[in-house]
Amino acid sequence: MTQPTAYPGRPVTPAPGGAAPELRVARLRPHARRLFWCALVLIAVTGAVGYFWGNLPAPFEDWMLGAGAALAVALLVVVPYVRWLSHTYTITTRRVIEQSGVFGRRRSELSHARGYAISERRGPLQRLWGAGTLTLTGADRTLRLANIPAARLVHETLADQVEVSQILAHRDSRGLGGRPGDPPPLS
Repeated sequence: MTQPTAYPGRPVTPAPGGAAPELRVARLRPHARRLFWCALVLIAVTGAVGYFWGNLPAPFEDWMLGAGAALAVALLVVVPYVRWLSHTYTITTRRVIEQSGVFGRRRSELSHARGYAISERRGPLQRLWGAGTLTLTGADRTLRLANIPAARLVHETLADQVEVSQILAHRDSRGLGGRPGDPPPLS
């Protein structure tokens, strides 16, 4: 039997001895404000192409303008956007996963049950946008969640997940996870 919850939509505590499914709590990317310059470059290139198309001096042609604009957009807009899009942080009920890379994937994980310390750093611009950098320092590794949106909320969520995971691990290790109908363990 699971315990009732007062919060709708919140996952219920698994029954003692029952397998706790791994549920995704959140999936997020670094804050999108780093794409501001990409958007500014795209607007400037579009404006420049619109202004100079058909008005170039004699040795230059319109196709040269188009090729230069396409190269600038590819290098200064598309590449940073794809890099930003390919970097994700996933928080589940069991672990934190960082994935990045466009062609080759890099993946790092940190388990909630093993526990870790959470430190938060927020610069002036990050405070303005509600972002921050969380550093999770575990026993065997350190995971850095750089420039994530809603850093305080993510910090609280991670602290809750660590607490719940450690409580469940402790409960199951003490033998409190018997089948329904079994007598309670002797202390």
